[in-house]
Amino acid sequence: MDFTDTYFRRFRMEIELRKAILEDSELPDGYRWCPWELTTVERHAVAKYHSFRSEMDARVFPCLGDFEGCRKLMKDISKQRNFLPSATWLITWDGMGNEDAVDCGTIQAIKPSSIMGAIQNVGITPKHRGLGLGRALVNKCLIGFRDAGAKRAYLEVTADNEHAINLYRSIGFRLTRTLYKPSHHVEAPSY
Repeated sequence: MDFTDTYFRRFRMEIELRKAILEDSELPDGYRWCPWELTTVERHAVAKYHSFRSEMDARVFPCLGDFEGCRKLMKDISKQRNFLPSATWLITWDGMGNEDAVDCGTIQAIKPSSIMGAIQNVGITPKHRGLGLGRALVNKCLIGFRDAGAKRAYLEVTADNEHAINLYRSIGFRLTRTLYKPSHHVEAPSY
């Protein structure tokens, strides 16, 4: 078997928080905010898995396509000394009273320096996309960074994810760097 490298182009995008117009968005009927608690690690992992398992990002970061990988990622993020609980959120769908509640949006935040915030894994499950939930999550996270004293925030996004890039640009993010992430995969032997 041969190991080959495929490179995924990713963009680092940044926003200056003091110039940003950030709105604490009201969620559509049936949805509610769920703040970070230690007991929500598993819920974030489930929402992350259902958001990314069929997406390109699961090829770039294989842990996103595997529930145990999402669980480990959430535990690792939440144990970092610079993890920022006040900017980490779930969105829960309570339905119209006749359905079980389900977590359908997730975002996590770390603050690598006193002035910089880093958004981790913005995810909305497929059934709940197109309702403005991604915008609401990003804004809520950015408000958390600003309240914690950060001056800037950044995120990374796969270059082929035009929908996400357009969302981030509309919020005020600007492209600052192009990165190439190697993805190792095994090629079947040719006979």
